[in-house]
Amino acid sequence: MSNLMLIIRLRGSAGSPWFIEETLRNLRLSRVFNAMLYPDTSSLKGMLIKVQPYVTWGEPSDEVLSMLLSKLKPKGKTIEEALKSVGVENTSNLKQAILEGKIKLHELDDIFSLPLRLHPPRGGFKGSVKRPFKDEGEFGYRGQKINELVKRMI
Repeated sequence: MSNLMLIIRLRGSAGSPWFIEETLRNLRLSRVFNAMLYPDTSSLKGMLIKVQPYVTWGEPSDEVLSMLLSKLKPKGKTIEEALKSVGVENTSNLKQAILEGKIKLHELDDIFSLPLRLHPPRGGFKGSVKRPFKDEGEFGYRGQKINELVKRMI
């Protein structure tokens, strides 16, 4: 699933520069523990490098992607009506369409309540949110290890 990135905001806005907040708004990560799925592009990587101390990201597994899509809340419709307006029958078909790149979840904000809201991780963070993941912290790129964090946050 290297063509899909799951991004989670870890830190709040207190003391952050305006350009960081603007980039986080562009990523639709306005609150702590918000999550979004984006296709992996070079422009996305540039934004992630810019806001690296405030977010963590990686490639979600099929299981985690299914768990996240089950948390989707439609706006003013039932889930069946919302899925039909997208052009799929159920969440497994939606997952497949997102993986194939036919549907981009971040473009469906008129149908679903986005971004996805997660809980703080059960058991707390394993490291400091002020240190990078590669140095036993929490922020930055974590690859497939994002799945362990998301399972504790759902």
